[in-house]
Order: sequence, then structure tokens, then C-alpha cells
Amino acid sequence: MADPTFDDIDALVGPATPHFAFQIRARVRDVVSDLSPDHPVRRYGEEKVVLLERLGNASSKAEDSPRESRERIGWDELPSAAPAYDPLRPTE
Repeated sequence: MADPTFDDIDALVGPATPHFAFQIRARVRDVVSDLSPDHPVRRYGEEKVVLLERLGNASSKAEDSPRESRERIGWDELPSAAPAYDPLRPTE
């Protein structure tokens, strides 16, 4: 297999949802594992692994949206209370 590219990493991570974030994280780790530690695609993949770890503990990617106020009417029905940029803390 040829060395993975930035586009390969983006193709894996782009459609990620909280439900599949940890499975995709494992795939990205596997894809970049044979690259040298200083390879730019490996470093990029490792950055995306961090995003996927946060996303796995979130309820939405919501990259371009602010966190919803708990004062908003209908708060109890909102599915995006923990976006990837500010996920819930993992339970232990």
C-alpha cells in the first residue's frame, strides 16, 4: 500500500460522528502507524486522533456552532449539548 495522504486521513475523519469516533480513531492510528514519527501525514493523523477522542465523548461535531444555553426553551430535547470542541468528560 502506498503511504497515506492528508486526503486519506480527511476521507476517514470527515464523516465521523460521535457513534463511530472510536472505531475511526483506531483506523486512523492503524493507517499512520508505519510512518515515521516526524512524517507530516502521521502528525496530521495524530491531530485527528485527538479530535476523534473528543468527538467520542461528545454529542455532536458542531464545529461552527456555539454551545447552546441551558436556558433555551426545549433544552431537555437538544441533542448537541456536548460538541466535539467541548465534550463531556469520560466516565471512569
